[in-house]
Amino acid sequence: MVTGHLRNKNGIYQIILNYKDAKGKYRTKSVSTGLPVRGNKKRAEDMLQAERKKFEQEPANDNKDVLFSDYLLSWLDMMKNSIEITTYGSYFYIVKNHIVPYFKAKKLLLRDVKPKHIQDFYQYELNDKGVSANTVIHYHANIRKALQYAFVTGMIPSNPADRVQRPKKQPFEGNIYNEEELEKLFQVVRGTPIELAVLLGAFYGLRRSEIVGLKWDSVDFVQKTFSIRHTVTEVSIDGKFLTVARDRTKTKSSCRTLPLVAPFEKVLKELKQKQEANRKLCGNSYCKKYLDYVYVNEIGERIKPAYLTDHFPRVLEKNHMRRIRFHDLRHSCASLLYAHGVSLKEIQEWLGHSNISTTANIYTHLSFDSKVSSANAILKVFPEASSLTHPLQENAVNSTDSVNSAKHKKAKKVSKPA
Repeated sequence: MVTGHLRNKNGIYQIILNYKDAKGKYRTKSVSTGLPVRGNKKRAEDMLQAERKKFEQEPANDNKDVLFSDYLLSWLDMMKNSIEITTYGSYFYIVKNHIVPYFKAKKLLLRDVKPKHIQDFYQYELNDKGVSANTVIHYHANIRKALQYAFVTGMIPSNPADRVQRPKKQPFEGNIYNEEELEKLFQVVRGTPIELAVLLGAFYGLRRSEIVGLKWDSVDFVQKTFSIRHTVTEVSIDGKFLTVARDRTKTKSSCRTLPLVAPFEKVLKELKQKQEANRKLCGNSYCKKYLDYVYVNEIGERIKPAYLTDHFPRVLEKNHMRRIRFHDLRHSCASLLYAHGVSLKEIQEWLGHSNISTTANIYTHLSFDSKVSSANAILKVFPEASSLTHPLQENAVNSTDSVNSAKHKKAKKVSKPA
């Protein structure tokens, strides 16, 4: 079996072929196309396919008996240079740790893969391994993409994954903090290294990557705004963690400008003064690589995204607070905005969702109060409505408590996002 991809080497397209030798070891062969990168992508792709087919026709490289598990590893290696490292990290984890071990044990050949084999794998993961339906959907995306490449390159006559029944996607169920819990959380993190992250996550609904990626040039103390333009993420590949910093956000919609409210402005100014003092105190020992980043430690090292994920539950446990994920602070923010009458469109812009359907699908079920208001509005059109004493209004708070399993205080006025 031979897979391949194009690589830019000094402005010239180079063909990279990946194959397995007679001893079962993975090998790589490179062939220069002689074509400049600019304006020659289609011609280079045609040359790649021709070179791959030519190489496959050689007797020593007959791929008719290639195992499906071996093909998946070869496809994974091929994808490494054609997708972003964070996406590759996700592919690597799923394929290497979950899909390959199962099919390697089955000793199934690529040419023999049928829809039932894939369906049996999904059932095994759901029933025996206890993974969620959403996780299996991720597995399916990888398997289908790998087999589609085999189909397009003529290695198999059709894509069996196209005839597989995926499990139904499970709806999101928020595990959020109410106002009382957030108020206590703000108190317990005050003055700790995680305070900034909690404020940005709970009040502004920022993602972990956006919090760690915040830079000082995105903060405007004059106009009282700050912008989300940079991100820092972590990816694990074969046991090694890589930190990826980008001067762009997850999507175009994620790039947004938010108001710099007074309490947060105070925190930022104090933090900037503290960093300047630490830099003078540490002298040459202070890390100058991350001077443009807001979230650094005492010696100037940028806070790692994993620190937030690992440290946050410890803070909750230490202070006897209900356990939630750090990302649930973002959901808590959205739920409070929705409960206080902020429109879905405004919440979408506040959180940086690419489309409003994402916002609606995740958050509209989190507030029962809005449903009570809707019911009362409909109730007014009934003939007997004048004789009723608005039972829904009287029971609204109790109904909300039963749904959310927590008592809500009288709603404090929350400023709508600009």
